[in-house]
Amino acid sequence: MALSLLCTVVLTTFLFMQTMADTSCSDCFVQSRASFYPNSDEKGTDAGACGFGSFGATINGGDVSAASSLYRDGVGCGACYQVRCTNSVYCSGDGVTIVLTDQGSGDNTDFILSQRAFSRMAQNKDAAASLLALGVADIEYRRVSCNYPNKNITIKIDESSSNPHYLAFVLWFQQGRRDITAVQLCETQNFVCKLLDRDHGAVWTTTSPPSGPLSLRMLFSTEDGDDTWIVPVNNIPEDWKAGETYDSGVQVDQ
Repeated sequence: MALSLLCTVVLTTFLFMQTMADTSCSDCFVQSRASFYPNSDEKGTDAGACGFGSFGATINGGDVSAASSLYRDGVGCGACYQVRCTNSVYCSGDGVTIVLTDQGSGDNTDFILSQRAFSRMAQNKDAAASLLALGVADIEYRRVSCNYPNKNITIKIDESSSNPHYLAFVLWFQQGRRDITAVQLCETQNFVCKLLDRDHGAVWTTTSPPSGPLSLRMLFSTEDGDDTWIVPVNNIPEDWKAGETYDSGVQVDQ
């Protein structure tokens, strides 16, 4: 009786630990489905919901995607995922690494890939044609670090901005696998900071921005709730202009 009870306890503990391991595994693949933009060119769209513009179509060589739940009201913009289809006849083992630049859903899909990215899940050119003909594929995916060698996080001032009345911008080349969950804009002289609004996607905005050269503070967050504020080396100049880009001087690779 005692031995039976002990075995039951051990088995229960093992199953509990196994369940915890499965649910907390950040490197495990998740089963899903993916389709592709049927009416676009080979790369992504320059009208993506993240607000990246043409950058959102060409970043990562055009290996980009829209997502449904992974979009997370814009927090997921700029995240990278390894996506591989599971049909052994057509699909490679590595799949493709994509950057999330848009929001959308298809036929029970988590991803709507660019045609280029969808094709790159295949073993070869002929397999890619067959995969595209299917339109939708069973896949598995996991989040991975974004990698932009020799690129710092870059501030792209939106065309709608008007100095000194309104400032809107997106952040390019977000490396690593952490999310940018908050952004503050600070005066460099007295370091009074203002929390910005996430207008939509990856677009951060404020009316009546502080005067003078401006310093950013970006809050990077992990899935485990670990938050870190990062302050760029370079400031946004006092005479910032709509449409311009400014190198932050920093990169976060974790």
